[in-house]
Amino acid sequence: MRCSAGSTCIRRAADSTHPMSSSGLADQIAALAADGLQRRRRVLETPQTVHVTADGRDYLAFCSNDYLGLANHPELIAAVCAGAGRYGVGAGASHLILGHSIAHHVLEDALAHFVQLPRTLLFSTGYMANLGVVTALVGHGDAVFADKLNHASLNDAALLSRAKFRRYPHNDLAALERLLAASRACRKLVVTDAVFSMDGDLAPVPGLVALCERHDAWLLLDDAHGFGVLGVGGRGVLSHFNIASSRVIYMATLGKAAGVSGAFVSAEGEVIETLIQRARSYIYTTATPPLLAHALLTSLELIVEETWRRERLTQLATLLRARLRTKHWRLLPSSTAIQPLVIGANDVTLRVSGQLAERGLLVPAIRPPTVPRGTARLRISLSAAHNVDDVERLAAALNELQ
Repeated sequence: MRCSAGSTCIRRAADSTHPMSSSGLADQIAALAADGLQRRRRVLETPQTVHVTADGRDYLAFCSNDYLGLANHPELIAAVCAGAGRYGVGAGASHLILGHSIAHHVLEDALAHFVQLPRTLLFSTGYMANLGVVTALVGHGDAVFADKLNHASLNDAALLSRAKFRRYPHNDLAALERLLAASRACRKLVVTDAVFSMDGDLAPVPGLVALCERHDAWLLLDDAHGFGVLGVGGRGVLSHFNIASSRVIYMATLGKAAGVSGAFVSAEGEVIETLIQRARSYIYTTATPPLLAHALLTSLELIVEETWRRERLTQLATLLRARLRTKHWRLLPSSTAIQPLVIGANDVTLRVSGQLAERGLLVPAIRPPTVPRGTARLRISLSAAHNVDDVERLAAALNELQ
């Protein structure tokens, strides 16, 4: 649309069916509703835990990524209060101006030690971390290779980088190797979820590392759903597979299992220094409140010390899979806290989610474009804050509704 000529803008403004007109937007929203794809927000009135009040009603919730049940932990609440007393509330500036608190610095060192990688850089969110890494490391003349079931942030980052963007079938190492072998890109970057957020399965990390070493590529692992849950002491997917490689760039979020907020990237020193100099989503944003960084030190201690939380997650996932009697629906193979029950049609999935809500059970209906067409599902998220009776209640309701 060229406004300098004038006529184009005037003509489009007069056309009520143009997508940017108010009626055009209304039509798009109506189409989403008709296809069973319109989202709506529930209003949470309590802390994030498994027993919540939302929209004025009490529920047992299976829809949070608070896998270890730390989001409302009294020690984290106390740590936040102590951090506020020491550092105030807002950071007040970007990291490269005067927003990089000693609290951020100490947490970065602690996280690097925790995941056993040389250096770490904090980001405000996982989305911003993925955008920062990909766009800082690759561009014109380079190539990004992505699993087809990757999180949207990895796809958006690849598109924004302007590198050549190639996608391979889910967890298909043979297909990825063909793409890598045929590429003549200056730099090659493979990007993948470590635990896939809607399927609950794991990336074949050892095979991916081997391919990247063979074809001179980097590997960006998005371990948003594995950090705190997988590996020795909850150290994540690299510990789970006992992998160490200078090819790996490791990203994890701090608002899921860690129970607080933010994200971090750990890698070799030159990679982190490049991000400090070039990652726009790091450079051009205000640093997160230092009180949160202070609280996350306590979170790391809880992750390591309270091993029963990970043990309970495994127990509950096994129990759910044993109790569910799937007739018309398909429970995807997953050993993680994410247990996807594929129903298929959008309207049926929404109806089942609604019927569960009527029974006081919150389980989200996940629909396209978050998942492929025809695979709408209930995404059951387990937490260490659940107990056996909670899972038995959910399984019984689902068995009754089939």
